[in-house]
Amino acid sequence: MILVSFLSPLSAPFMMTLSNYSWSPLHPSFFLIGIPGLEESQHWIALPLCALYLFALVGNVTILFIIWTDPCLHKPMYIFLAMLSGIDLVLASSTAPKMLAVLLVDAHEIGYTLCLIQMFFIHAFSSMESGVLVAMALDRYVAICHPLHHSTILHPGVIGRIGMAVPLRGLVLLLPFPILLGRLTFCQATVIGHAYCEHMAVVKLACSETTVNRAYGLAVALLVVGLDVLAIGISYALILQAVVKLPGVEARLKAFSTCGSHICVILAFYVPGMFSFLTHRFGHHVPHHVHVLLATLYLFVPPALNPFVYGVKTAQIRQRVLRVFYIKE
Repeated sequence: MILVSFLSPLSAPFMMTLSNYSWSPLHPSFFLIGIPGLEESQHWIALPLCALYLFALVGNVTILFIIWTDPCLHKPMYIFLAMLSGIDLVLASSTAPKMLAVLLVDAHEIGYTLCLIQMFFIHAFSSMESGVLVAMALDRYVAICHPLHHSTILHPGVIGRIGMAVPLRGLVLLLPFPILLGRLTFCQATVIGHAYCEHMAVVKLACSETTVNRAYGLAVALLVVGLDVLAIGISYALILQAVVKLPGVEARLKAFSTCGSHICVILAFYVPGMFSFLTHRFGHHVPHHVHVLLATLYLFVPPALNPFVYGVKTAQIRQRVLRVFYIKE
């Protein structure tokens, strides 16, 4: 019998769907619950998530097209923004189709291999996005604190090395996730209380020793998020120190405004992500559906929000978009 005791009481139709699911060691698969406790309303929850995914697709493709086609935007800030848009496209597309299928048409089952691939893409590209946010913080630091040397410090060679280091770090650090999971033994309790394959949610289903998986997952999270948040914090501390020394309120506000969009993106990415990480390990009193909803929004909101934030806050991007659609500003 499949173990679902960790979940909230499930609806009768959902229990019927669950009863038809069978686990086989020859063809292992996982059963994605969706949003536990909200089974009867998750069809409606899927509608705004679908809208967010469409916004993410249209917005990020637009950002990539504008930066690719306008030579004036081939500068560090916009190159990093293009990297962010590309990562957001992959991050959203690796989860949204299956997640929406789970919520809308009750396609709950996902193959073992597909689950591990999805999990790898989610965590690897989240790590890459964090790395790009660090690179963007570095760009803002150089632009404000060393404006006369910006082009010499962040020259194309440095940009290229950063562009290679960010994805390489994500691939190297996260590749052990599916490899370590492949060592585990899964019995019949293969019901994931999530709408997608999340690392710790899968680890908790194993009926073999998971100490290595848990320790490595915690180490990667602390290494990636800890170091990246520290680097961003140091960058903005130095920026703040430089800005307060500027003469005149207008000059200070102008300097701060160049960082506004980046700060919004940082908060939208790290706050729900850190909440999801902490509740998985320590938030035993947080309702499971609240955790799942926030973890889901973590994968949908930043990719949908980032193009809008940069499109509104960055004059060059905004003007280029308006020119594309023949709208006078």
